[in-house]
Amino acid sequence: MKSPTGNPRSITAQVDFGGGRRGKAKPPAAAGPEPLGRVPRVARLMALAIKFDGLLRSGAVADQAELAELAHVTRARVTQIMNLLHLAPDIQEELLCLPLAYEGRDLLGEHHLRSVAALVLWRDQRSRFSSLLKRSHRYDSRQYCDLTNGISEQSRNRGA
Repeated sequence: MKSPTGNPRSITAQVDFGGGRRGKAKPPAAAGPEPLGRVPRVARLMALAIKFDGLLRSGAVADQAELAELAHVTRARVTQIMNLLHLAPDIQEELLCLPLAYEGRDLLGEHHLRSVAALVLWRDQRSRFSSLLKRSHRYDSRQYCDLTNGISEQSRNRGA
């Protein structure tokens, strides 16, 4: 085989030394639709709290300690997750309907909701939750499910 230089003893090859990160090579991306966003972590935790509650109520697990062991987390973390069930039902629904995240940090973290879940009256929870959303720089009310229309203003004011 002759090289482009005409010298029969030289070999020309193209080598890519890659300027990327080290480690495992990523498989070539398959051609397809744009990647969908990811479900916010707090929405997944809310769903997990509902699942855990179902397991406890059905008797599939004896207690939260057993849940913690099965989930490979501490009992304290299971308690934090289960405390999301203390939120008003409309707040729970809103968490489950948070928009997909495409980049950056999530709008809300579970740690933000701890103070909300600690409030006894749902009216107070709604007020604090609303202020949490408004404090977020990326808040846009059009992004969220409008599930609060089914709740009458009277029941909101009553704290039920």
